[in-house]
Amino acid sequence: MQRLLIVVAILVVATGCARADVDSASPTSVVEVEEAAATTSSTMSSTTTTTSVAPPVVSSTTTTTTPTRFVEFSIETMPVSANVTVDTAAGALFVGPTPFSWQLAAGPARAHITADGWNTASVDFEVRDGGELSIWLDREGQLLHKLAEMTTGNAPKQVAFTPDGSELWVTLLAGRGFQVFDPLTGELLADVDLPDAGSVEVIFNRSGDRAFISQMETASVYEVDVRTRQIVRRMSTLSTWTKVMALSPDESVLYASNWLGDDVSEIDLESGETIRRIPTVHTPRGLYVTPDGQHLYVAGFGAGEIEVIDLETGVGTVIYRSGGAIRHLVGDPEAGVIYASDMARARTLRIDVETNVVTELAGVDRTPNTIDLDPDGRVLFVSNRGRNNAETYYRPGPEWGSVVLVDTVTGIVLDAIVGGNQTTGLDVSPDGTMLAFSDFLDDRVSVYSIPSYEVLAAGDGGRWEKHLAEIRK
Repeated sequence: MQRLLIVVAILVVATGCARADVDSASPTSVVEVEEAAATTSSTMSSTTTTTSVAPPVVSSTTTTTTPTRFVEFSIETMPVSANVTVDTAAGALFVGPTPFSWQLAAGPARAHITADGWNTASVDFEVRDGGELSIWLDREGQLLHKLAEMTTGNAPKQVAFTPDGSELWVTLLAGRGFQVFDPLTGELLADVDLPDAGSVEVIFNRSGDRAFISQMETASVYEVDVRTRQIVRRMSTLSTWTKVMALSPDESVLYASNWLGDDVSEIDLESGETIRRIPTVHTPRGLYVTPDGQHLYVAGFGAGEIEVIDLETGVGTVIYRSGGAIRHLVGDPEAGVIYASDMARARTLRIDVETNVVTELAGVDRTPNTIDLDPDGRVLFVSNRGRNNAETYYRPGPEWGSVVLVDTVTGIVLDAIVGGNQTTGLDVSPDGTMLAFSDFLDDRVSVYSIPSYEVLAAGDGGRWEKHLAEIRK
């Protein structure tokens, strides 16, 4: 569903959260006429005295009120109907339940939205001719607020915000390429075909003018101009089933993991050629390059291994083996920590880069996959596919997917969102204000606003406890 929101600000009242009130500005125009000034003059001589006094002036104040103009306006709430009270220039008006169209006073307004079992919301907006307000409701106690939902092409595998946060790129594993959306409105900005097949992962360089998109079936990486969305070149990894990519710190080299090749391709970005294939643990997926460019961490899916490769020699050392399935890696360079998801064991892990000691951070929902950090490194966001179908994971399973937020210091779960069928791709915007995730089998992407860490920490776990029952179908 793609809708143009005209919301100026939204305040969501959730359990454990303080509500901030914003005064509504009055659109009434009052014109005051200044009081006329009285004048007195006096003239004197040696023989006569004459006093001239101006006639008394009557002081008056005139107030003119601009006539209120009413226009047709529509309000819709999703995913359920809600009761709405609207405060406008004409006063308060109960106009629920949604959806509805109503004659509202033009100008600034505030909607108060209530529904049993859902967070109460207050929304500031502007009433305009033919306008529409669409607002997503959040389950009672949810700390993150839903902003938008997009229908995508087939099998959205990964989502990624551009470095400036203005666009959301979505790779389509079973589609023909990738799509680009406005993350706030859900508007589809571009639908781009790639030769031969769909796409798996997408990353951007720091400046945001280049995207790199992997294509599994052809073992290729496409370099794409972000502004024009045109393919700049296609680079071969010379291996099999290319998946995750990572750039070197100076962005001169791109590393790509090859799922069936059991290796990582090292691509020189000046020439576009693969200059080395580095052997790895079985079925490599997640990658992380250390800030000094000397080591590459590799997630081994086949046996739940984490390997560290010396990039000078190409020699790898296994530092951890769980027997599970390590899928994704994300690092906090300032803290010297890497986080990992273990899909088979429903665990998140913490790796100390200095010592290579691996410890468990927190248990999450079943089959965790993509992970990401907020800019401060305080919150780990984890997408979870849910329990697989007993026959094949290509079909919906007995559980909904989810996104779980974990405090990286304490390991405490801060909030949880119930997703759709196989919640897979996930990304946090560079400024930390938005979360996007994909529901792989539903061809859908959702975007949420992220509150401050202080709000999350004070939220008593958000919907973590309640969501445990809700993910069961």
